[in-house]
Amino acid sequence: MVASFKKALFGTKSEKIDPAQYELELEDIETAIAQVEAEIDADERTAAVRPEKPRQINRGSLPKHLERVEVVIEPERACGCGTERHVIGEDVSERLDIVPAQFRVIVTRRPKYACRSCEEGITQASASAHIIAGGMPTEATLAHVIVSKYADHLPLYRQAQIYSRQGIDLDRSTLAAWVGKSAFELTPVYDALMADLKHSTKLFMDETPAPVLAPGRKKTKTGYFWALARDDRPWSGEDPPGVAFTYAPGRSGQYADNILKGFSGTLQVDGYAGYNRLLKRPAQDVTLAYCWAHARRKLHDVTQSGAAPIAQEGLAQIQALYRIEKDLRGLSADQRCAVRQEHSKPIVEAFGIWLAQSRARVSAKSPTGEALKYIAKYWDGLCLFLDDGRIELDNNPVERTIRPIALNRKNALFAGHDAGAQNWAVIASLIETCKLNGIEPHGYLSGILTAIAGGHKQTDIKELLPWNYAKSV
Repeated sequence: MVASFKKALFGTKSEKIDPAQYELELEDIETAIAQVEAEIDADERTAAVRPEKPRQINRGSLPKHLERVEVVIEPERACGCGTERHVIGEDVSERLDIVPAQFRVIVTRRPKYACRSCEEGITQASASAHIIAGGMPTEATLAHVIVSKYADHLPLYRQAQIYSRQGIDLDRSTLAAWVGKSAFELTPVYDALMADLKHSTKLFMDETPAPVLAPGRKKTKTGYFWALARDDRPWSGEDPPGVAFTYAPGRSGQYADNILKGFSGTLQVDGYAGYNRLLKRPAQDVTLAYCWAHARRKLHDVTQSGAAPIAQEGLAQIQALYRIEKDLRGLSADQRCAVRQEHSKPIVEAFGIWLAQSRARVSAKSPTGEALKYIAKYWDGLCLFLDDGRIELDNNPVERTIRPIALNRKNALFAGHDAGAQNWAVIASLIETCKLNGIEPHGYLSGILTAIAGGHKQTDIKELLPWNYAKSV
């Protein structure tokens, strides 16, 4: 029990080990190997006879959109016989060159013109509109600060340190003001994203803690980011993937109900009881599908504490369901449903019988009994995937979108205010939706901020959603 408590309090919630955990160790090992190889290579160069070494070839190719700077190395053209050699071919190699981040100043001049023949007045072109009116940053600069903070997890004070190395003194509070103004201007796009998601009939939802500074108390309080996600790619749906985060000061199911106003359909969630509030709607327009990964985790946790043959048997049956799902990714909803009826349904039916028999064999208060009780409690929602090809086996698609929130939370420690947390939610929603659609977030944010500053019409706000904007450029 002590071991289980420590794992619940301090351990990872996922069974899958994050590869990033090994990166530091692997980096040091690979660096040491390269150092030794360089030393051997240097010894060979100083030796009298240098053995032939196979040429190391870069198997990959550098992206076509990168700027190419050509360097031509000419040999001596004059031949010993007195004539000039001619080209018969060439060897071409490409190497990646990195220029440190370049800062430049955009100088805008607006000449004034007057007529020499009359005195009707002076003419001058109007100044371009900008997000920060009369301010220093361009829209591209704002996008860079936003992406660095919310995609690359660099807090503003670290960015200020980076800029100072180039002789640009920008206070952290100045950067914060830029982010706040940008978040305000991006909110209509965020609202359009949320509305677009709620028009779907199948969504995912999850929540994650968000420490927020409590004014006057010199400590933090716990708020929550609620993530509403759509990912129809596994069943070849036409709607593009997206995610919208909403900050709320608590975890009550009332917040989920408020966020989902206007939504009707199937919502895939974990076993948090707060979602049951959605089932009490007068219209009864929401169906809850539950997550097999959470059910599996309950059994997996039991096996970590010692021998647990019943839990091991349950894990094996769930693993059989996941093997079937691996082959269904990308098929249509009807095809997925047909395969599940033929192959997955018998497994689930057998699992249901095994579940009832196993619960009768163990104490309800034992770790195994508690795990089986959890599965039985959500059994109907766990079985919904058999009759609907749009439903996934688990809630992992939305949990993946929350991981960057956790990374940013770790680096920033906490949000400074409830309003700041909602700004975080607005910007993170657009950045993570860009990632889901394979869109480069800096270019996207720079483009839509420029469009907003130029007076983009509110009636055409859908044109600025990531998937629509990417088509137009």
